[in-house]
Amino acid sequence: MLSQIFTSPVDFILHVDRYVGQIIQNYGVLSYFILFLVIFLETGLVITPFLPGDSLLFITGAFASSGYLNIFIVFFVFLFAAVLGDSVNYLIGSYFGEKLFSGNRFFKKEHLEKTKGFYKKHGGKTIILARFVPIVRTFAPFVAGIGKMEYKRFLSFNLLGGLLWVSLFTFAGYYFGKIPVVQENLTLVIMSIIVISLIPIFIEFLRNRKKR
Repeated sequence: MLSQIFTSPVDFILHVDRYVGQIIQNYGVLSYFILFLVIFLETGLVITPFLPGDSLLFITGAFASSGYLNIFIVFFVFLFAAVLGDSVNYLIGSYFGEKLFSGNRFFKKEHLEKTKGFYKKHGGKTIILARFVPIVRTFAPFVAGIGKMEYKRFLSFNLLGGLLWVSLFTFAGYYFGKIPVVQENLTLVIMSIIVISLIPIFIEFLRNRKKR
């Protein structure tokens, strides 16, 4: 199961509902740790921006609405993972900085530049806004570390952003997951969330292309 998740991330993203169900069925209480690990890696390491974020929060909330998981434990597990992930990412950026992007094929320079542009436009609140933008969400705390943002200031944005992000998607899944039409079309709902979350990146791509 775990090997499937990490060796086939695209398949995992496209079939989150199937995987979450199997994780809960096969691992029981350990499911909380596995879900924590996915969100922690998605927010904490610049090499794993492809892991599911928004959709995983939503679908887990939906499973919690059916009684398979405790929604409050899910909420705090995800919140802790999101805040801790950003903090670790910040520290990595602070200590290693842009050296990681020098001639390393595992780190895409364009993702770093895109996040820097996001910072330039939105300032410190980027940490909050980036929570809702895939890829940028992963790189924002890293760039904050490179820029030596004061950690206390970063942590305040980190906590608020994590709270808003986890609350919105997890409880949306919890409440809307009870609706029969959502339960019957869970895969379609997940795909819709992924597409909607990618819209900001697509718009930014079109803007950059138009400027060039």
